[in-house]
Amino acid sequence: MRSTLALVALLAAAAALGGCSLTDSGTNLVNGKEQFVAKCGSCHTLARAGTTGVTGPNLDEAFQRARIDGFGQDTFEGVVHRQILHPAIRPQFDPDTKKQLPLMPANLVTGEDAEDVAAYVAQAAAKPGEDSGALAQVGAAKAEGTAEAKDGVLTIPADPGGSIAYQFADAEAPAGQLEVRSPNESSTDHDIAIEGNGVSEKGEIVKNGGVSQFSVDLQPGEYTFFCTVPGHREGGMEGTLTVK
Repeated sequence: MRSTLALVALLAAAAALGGCSLTDSGTNLVNGKEQFVAKCGSCHTLARAGTTGVTGPNLDEAFQRARIDGFGQDTFEGVVHRQILHPAIRPQFDPDTKKQLPLMPANLVTGEDAEDVAAYVAQAAAKPGEDSGALAQVGAAKAEGTAEAKDGVLTIPADPGGSIAYQFADAEAPAGQLEVRSPNESSTDHDIAIEGNGVSEKGEIVKNGGVSQFSVDLQPGEYTFFCTVPGHREGGMEGTLTVK
């Protein structure tokens, strides 16, 4: 992933082109938002889309100064589109932990989908308020409700739309042997892990219909379930498991 500073530099370079249009009209913003949530939101924070990814640049922060300075929408759109087509190939490192960050894969979105994503990010990044109309009907899912174990199996699915979220916000199970399962229908990598009270177990990372699962013997108490994929827990993909 490119750093926030790199995005700012690209914006400045685009502005130097003299305000020429860098994009074409006729994009589908609803599709752009859907594709962004499914393919990009696990790495990037974008408030209007409801995404909370932390392994890539926070797009609201990256574009804030440029929006204040009056950069045009076409400039934003062109920069984002070029980022999609030509992602960073040099290693990027977290300035705090010094750990290498995952690189943005090539061809994450292509063709008209890439154009739609660029158009949506251009109109949403660093823009106060919330999406309205048809755009308000799509966005990153949020975990809700409580998963309950049945017949010794606790199922906590990942969001099928690709958000960094489970479908349930918390969970309950009886003490004893428990099989923990997390189906993942999306193309975004996820797994499930549990820690607390001396327990630390995790399933494998899966996507595209895979199931992350493991068996564990739990005593009464509170535990945390979470995704171990870098940045996902930090982005909010965790909850409380209460064992009674």
